[in-house]
Amino acid sequence: MDETGRLAYLRGPEDVALREYEVPDPDPGAVVTEVVRANVCGSELHIWSGEHPLIRDGVLGHEALCRVAELGDGVETDYAGEPIAEGDLVMPAYFATCGRCDFCGDGEPRLCANAYEHWSREPDAWPHFHGTFGTHYYVHPDQYFYRVPEGVPEAVAASANCALSQVLCGVDAVEVTPDETVVIQGAGGLGLTAAAVATERGAETVVIDGVDARLDRASDFGADHTIDMDEYDTVDARAQRVRDLTDGRGADVAVEVTGVPAAFAEGIDLLRKGGRYLEMGNIVPGRTTEFDPGAMTRKSITVESLMRYDPWYLRAALDFLSEHHDDYPFDALLDREFALDDVTAALEHSADRSLTRATLRP
Repeated sequence: MDETGRLAYLRGPEDVALREYEVPDPDPGAVVTEVVRANVCGSELHIWSGEHPLIRDGVLGHEALCRVAELGDGVETDYAGEPIAEGDLVMPAYFATCGRCDFCGDGEPRLCANAYEHWSREPDAWPHFHGTFGTHYYVHPDQYFYRVPEGVPEAVAASANCALSQVLCGVDAVEVTPDETVVIQGAGGLGLTAAAVATERGAETVVIDGVDARLDRASDFGADHTIDMDEYDTVDARAQRVRDLTDGRGADVAVEVTGVPAAFAEGIDLLRKGGRYLEMGNIVPGRTTEFDPGAMTRKSITVESLMRYDPWYLRAALDFLSEHHDDYPFDALLDREFALDDVTAALEHSADRSLTRATLRP
């Protein structure tokens, strides 16, 4: 492309450097994009701090809104068949879907054995722009991407991948239906998004958190009830409060998005007999908690854990935002913009947040 770009390279825990590389031409089937904005996701904080189980270094960033700079040969549409052209805003899935491994062959592409083949690699490896913390991002032929619908604000669209896509996939996995009660543990980005999605499914929603600002925001995202962990300061007290809100039964569905291991054990107490439990927040192996499997079994609880999402949920997320971006304050989940030069400050800001997070504008 006869131009250079910059990217943020993690050399080790909390050690980020900016590097400059020539922007590559796209291979057939690939797309070179310019990054419009890239959000600091919770997973990014795990990687930056050295806590991620698989990624220790490499180019940072995975949640971004991009603009098509150059299309590789044969690329005429996005993965939904919509015509695509240079200058269009697009949302790429951050992981690969190879179509060759056993998991893809069994119809479970979110479990693709080669999902991280392109993500967070060393920047010296071609095509260099492996993550979205940079001026450009290279979308490989085995990465789904979708054109952003007209009318979806940029700040809103950037959150489609990964929080909203993850939540939509999870809510489908536990088959939330109208008039059910859904308890959401945690009112960060995933929890607030889950409240909005469950509300649109016709469920009654209960959000648990210990930060006043998060609980206030949960109501803006459709929560019918909130439970303050400072007021209900024991597991028994919170479980009783859920039963009080559900005629003594307990919730039909619980969703864990705190990333705190003890929350998983607590979730069993929040559910009714025969309830379903969606675990998405605890993604770092080795963090353990005491757990009573007998209590789970005697209540016949079904547990569904979810890592990544089937890539077409990214299109579903964009459609959801197109329909509902005026109904919920998705743009308020991002409270501050940083330049690429200030990437470390953006990570530090997001790590210290009580409610919102940062976005990078290269």
